[in-house]
Amino acid sequence: MTKVVGVVPARMASSRFPGKPLKNIAGRPLVEHCFRRAQLAKCWDGLFLATCDAEIHAFGEAKGFPVIMTAATHTRALDRVAEAAGKCGLALDALDIVVCVQADEPLLGPDMIDAVIAPFRSDPEVTGTMLAVPIVDEEMFLNPDIVKLVHDMKGDVLYTSRSPIPHCKVFSPAIGAKRVGGVFGFRWHFLQWFTRTPESPLEISEACDSNRICDNGFRQRIAPVPYRPYVSVDSPEDVQRVEAVIKQDPLWGKY
Repeated sequence: MTKVVGVVPARMASSRFPGKPLKNIAGRPLVEHCFRRAQLAKCWDGLFLATCDAEIHAFGEAKGFPVIMTAATHTRALDRVAEAAGKCGLALDALDIVVCVQADEPLLGPDMIDAVIAPFRSDPEVTGTMLAVPIVDEEMFLNPDIVKLVHDMKGDVLYTSRSPIPHCKVFSPAIGAKRVGGVFGFRWHFLQWFTRTPESPLEISEACDSNRICDNGFRQRIAPVPYRPYVSVDSPEDVQRVEAVIKQDPLWGKY
């Protein structure tokens, strides 16, 4: 059976929000919301917190989370995920699935993780997946902190950008705009390829590492989910946005 390993990468030295993983949101540190919500998924053969910081390591151990220390030199979350997956103690085969669950998604749900895994089950040619969340308001569409995506009719990602894509003269939910939801799946061999491959031109210009895949002629399959309030924590101002909706979230009180 194909193994499924999840990694929640977290570091204190965020350029836009230093100390973000341990920032208190509605009574719990951000990283705890993310890890405990990911734990609610039933798919895992192992779920691990990966960090280079002693503070996060100590917090994770105190909460009973399996924690893997990684190098402090990683600048991309997926490099940290790959190192942690290789050190997690599970013998990973090439076709096993590694899921990156970003530590700044306090409103994620287990159905989102299931959605990211589902394309691997239905299409053996899929090597990578990306959570795709509908955008229904113009503010999010225009926000450069939010990474948007466009995909082909098969559901394969063509491009990701911090600019508002697809182009429209007047925004409407009807254009079908989607954002990257912070959960990514990879076959183990494909994640290893990714970390060995140099940064690509579109990756650098857009500051979107998924463009490394597009630039090299490969694709990620979208994992679409229905719309719901879904706020990532990219800046200190996002904390209030999360707290405004999290207590109405269906998972509130279940972890």
